[in-house]
Amino acid sequence: MPDHHNKKRFLNLPKYIGGSKAFREFITENLHYPETALEAKVEGSVIVEYDILDNGAVSNPRVLKGLGYGCDEEAIRVVNLLHFEKVKNRGVRVKLTSKTNINFRLPKVSINYSVSYTNEEDKHSIDPEQKNSNPVTYEYTIQL
Repeated sequence: MPDHHNKKRFLNLPKYIGGSKAFREFITENLHYPETALEAKVEGSVIVEYDILDNGAVSNPRVLKGLGYGCDEEAIRVVNLLHFEKVKNRGVRVKLTSKTNINFRLPKVSINYSVSYTNEEDKHSIDPEQKNSNPVTYEYTIQL
């Protein structure tokens, strides 16, 4: 017979305020693509390991797998901005080590242009009232 009892945890671990979705949104909002990485067209993931103290502060971030071109420094900067919930563990101080992937993806390039056409027959018309003053406009957007 399977054991369906809730497992009790002896220690509470720090969690990001708002959950994993808020964690990803925070990283996305605060991450700035380094200029040198944009020029070199570098993209990929930086794996950062860091310690979370019992008061929710992040300490000792370190890069486990880097990309270079300023991406490693940017990933460490964003991780240092993180703040987790404080935990109370009956007087026991807890330090949690965690890892996260910081993804660097090149921004999508989009090309927008529009073309306007006027009817050639209207251009050569003798009667000015017959002229159609509304040109036909086509707009194109190409995303790469």
